[in-house]
Amino acid sequence: MTTLTTSAAVRRHRIRVVGVVQGVGFRPFVQRLATELSLAGHVGNDSEGVFMEVEGVRPVVELFETRLVRDAPPLARIFNVRSRGAAVQHEQGFHIVESRAAGPVGTFVSPDVAVCGDCLAEMFDPGDRRARYPFINCTNCGPRFTITIRLPYDRPNTTMAGFALCPACRAEYDDPADRRFHAQPVACAHCGPRVWFEGATGAVAGGTDNAMAAAQQALARGEVVAIKGLGGYHLACDATSDQAVATLRSRKQRVDKPLAVMVRDLGVAHTVAEIDAREAALLSGPARPIVLLGRRRGGPLADQVAPGHPQIGLLLPYTPLHHLLFHPVPGAAGPAPSLLVMTSGNLTDEPICYDDADARERLGRIADAWLVHDRPIHVPCDDSVVRVDDGEEIPIRRSRGYAPLPVRLPVAVRPTLAMGGELKNTFCLAKGHDAWMSQHIGDMGSLETLTAFARSTVQFDQMYQVHPRRVAADAHPGYQTRRWADERSGRPVDLVQHHHAHIAAVMAEHEVPAGARVIGFAFDGTGYGTDGAIWGGEVLLAGYQGFERSAHLRYVPLPGGDATIRKPYRAALAHLFAAGIEWGSDLAPVRATPTAELAVLRRQLEREVHCVPTSSMGRLFDAVSSLLGVRHLTSYEAQAAIELEWIAAAHLSQARPYRFGLDGDQIDPAPVLSAMIEDLRRDCPVGAVAAGFHVAVADLVARCADLVRQATAVNQVALSGGVFQNALLVRLARAALSARGFGVLTHRLVPTNDGGLALGQAVVAGAGGARGGAA
Repeated sequence: MTTLTTSAAVRRHRIRVVGVVQGVGFRPFVQRLATELSLAGHVGNDSEGVFMEVEGVRPVVELFETRLVRDAPPLARIFNVRSRGAAVQHEQGFHIVESRAAGPVGTFVSPDVAVCGDCLAEMFDPGDRRARYPFINCTNCGPRFTITIRLPYDRPNTTMAGFALCPACRAEYDDPADRRFHAQPVACAHCGPRVWFEGATGAVAGGTDNAMAAAQQALARGEVVAIKGLGGYHLACDATSDQAVATLRSRKQRVDKPLAVMVRDLGVAHTVAEIDAREAALLSGPARPIVLLGRRRGGPLADQVAPGHPQIGLLLPYTPLHHLLFHPVPGAAGPAPSLLVMTSGNLTDEPICYDDADARERLGRIADAWLVHDRPIHVPCDDSVVRVDDGEEIPIRRSRGYAPLPVRLPVAVRPTLAMGGELKNTFCLAKGHDAWMSQHIGDMGSLETLTAFARSTVQFDQMYQVHPRRVAADAHPGYQTRRWADERSGRPVDLVQHHHAHIAAVMAEHEVPAGARVIGFAFDGTGYGTDGAIWGGEVLLAGYQGFERSAHLRYVPLPGGDATIRKPYRAALAHLFAAGIEWGSDLAPVRATPTAELAVLRRQLEREVHCVPTSSMGRLFDAVSSLLGVRHLTSYEAQAAIELEWIAAAHLSQARPYRFGLDGDQIDPAPVLSAMIEDLRRDCPVGAVAAGFHVAVADLVARCADLVRQATAVNQVALSGGVFQNALLVRLARAALSARGFGVLTHRLVPTNDGGLALGQAVVAGAGGARGGAA
């Protein structure tokens, strides 16, 4: 222990820590560390982060500052530590002081964290005072983001403000040696939230055990149960019953898209999926996302969960309530479930329900019964979705467990609200070197989603007090986000080209410095081009402040525009027409097209009536899927391309040799299409043709990159856009580029699809690289 001796030997430092340091046990950690080192002073929260003053002899103060970063709590993320000298006060002891709300917001809200092992052990200990309490938590786990109303993160600023602590909980909350010291959501059965069950007949089962037993029995009967969780409602049913899953699909209006499954534990997960060590770590980690895994055939999962799919999305329980649902209730009849469909509580394409009254209205026609609680949700937050590729975590949907962790920007930006895209919407609030990405909002095609979007932007503004003076939006004049920015934001609007935003997002993730440029491949389904056409097969020479279009997929007239998205056979016919290939009756898309429609489509294309020119790589994948007879009609986004990837991945060793044409800045798919049709007419296996197409696209990326490098000496390539959700394509493209000596940037922090678009918009507009729109 260090003894404070003379004033000459004593130093006092005023220290500021900025980052994810509220709601993660940082103040208790500081108090324990300072006490261990016999330092005097205090620590507290304010709107900027954590402030502290420490007093002691210089070597010990310096050791404290070293350990402050090195030994920080596991959930903390420290972005910046500032320390300066202060006047020695010769005080005794170290204590936590009251939070300060004044000043600009510079701290960061922690994501919600899965219940920890210590809390689970207590919950399943019959002798513990929180035995079977479905809202047990401590400093290391539990709700954060979804209950936060404003900063600093203290109980009065959360939805737990209405639950007064009982004496026992208050004692834990005030005890520096306790795991629940200053854990804001702390509660117990005497003072905290409660859960109950409402059956199909209106009967109510109160009390945790009665509610859990009733819910388990309803699920065993094949009923659909609406379950209020951490960030909103789920719709649950027995994942081993085709009939129960079919009922849920019918009511939710979700025809083919796979449904997420919550499993009791990793042991059960292994019975339905192939899981490696990295995937197991993600499944059981603090974020608890849905992880896309290879499906194990012959397992207990109902076929209706993911009909025909080689993958399944699994997640483990992440709240105490979920864990209780999967375990037998003492003295209750009937087994507990081990596999439950746990899908978002919404109708397809609508935002997740989180408000109780709204849930009753929108889910009333879907759910047979309800498992609910009275802890309010302030910020709705859907489950995150990830996959693993080459050992790396790849985000598909970034939401619960990740949002609103900021992305640190390599360039300083002015305060900006970036609206994001029309599909898979997220928005971004950026200032300085910080970009706060929102949780997943959804597709902007409904009033419910627009309302959720508007509400969430207000919540972020209240939380972070950034008050952006400008708004960044996609340049597409028909996007709801663009209209909202023009008509409702009340601020000047900066327009950012869709594909420029994609490339800027992946650049920002990898901290590409200001002034640097990359060779960007922006491959997706749709995006408004600077010439009014629909882009999507773009090769860009891009920096944050601008881009040049180096090459693009040759324009194809798309009959009916967006109507073609759900009808890949139309994309196939359009590509055949543009390539000058006759619509032979032996071709799969010709056979799949109704006779009357075939004649109409031919006239449209010949006369260029209601045809939108597009360079979309996404539509080319759709066209090839139809041409190979894989998928002619889709019920969810990218279904045709996803199924094409599965077939190609299984036949990669048989890939046929195809090659795109390159003519100046035009990428011509006609040679590939012609060669594919020739192979199909020679009865070449469809899988070999599908694999050959993927290899040809990867080869195209490498060849185009080579040409741009020769002209510019730029050696770094960035891949972004929804087409690069295709794991096979990314692996092939990365290999082809690496073989030519390119550095390759792909997404790791935000999705490559439009869920990452807002980050690119924020950094482009915030750095002054956008063009002005309507005020």
